[in-house]
Amino acid sequence: MRAPLSALVFLMPLVIPAIASAAPATAPSGLPLETITIQTKAGPHAFTVEVAADEESREKGLMYRTAMAPDAGMLFDFHTPQLVSFWMENTVLPLDMLFVRADGTVARIKANATPYSRANIPSGEPVQLVIELNGGRAAELGIIEGAKVQAPNLKSKAR
Repeated sequence: MRAPLSALVFLMPLVIPAIASAAPATAPSGLPLETITIQTKAGPHAFTVEVAADEESREKGLMYRTAMAPDAGMLFDFHTPQLVSFWMENTVLPLDMLFVRADGTVARIKANATPYSRANIPSGEPVQLVIELNGGRAAELGIIEGAKVQAPNLKSKAR
């Protein structure tokens, strides 16, 4: 009896990661999770973002959230470059908004958008993605306009 038990204990660490990696990556919100990388002063920095890629999820965004991990965020995918505008109605957290061109460069950063504000925050030019991070995070990491973003959503559209 000892041999099978020790074999089971030996194999268990190998089986558990395989089961965990088979689970789909989704957030508690039900949105898919992706890892993106943004160029910073110190080099590339990874973020785990929820992907809002349809009208309903983009409309809700991060409304009513009261906390977000430092390296978390939301990525709004518009699929094709277009002029977009955001506001902060019903959004509790101050956010940094990164407006990203289809080629993966940050076109504009709106730092520390004011919670609950109904003021329009325009992209200023056609963008494919908008990434929302915790307010002040872009400045803290040295993310600037012109920084490169690597995201699975941009692979087929990057120039």
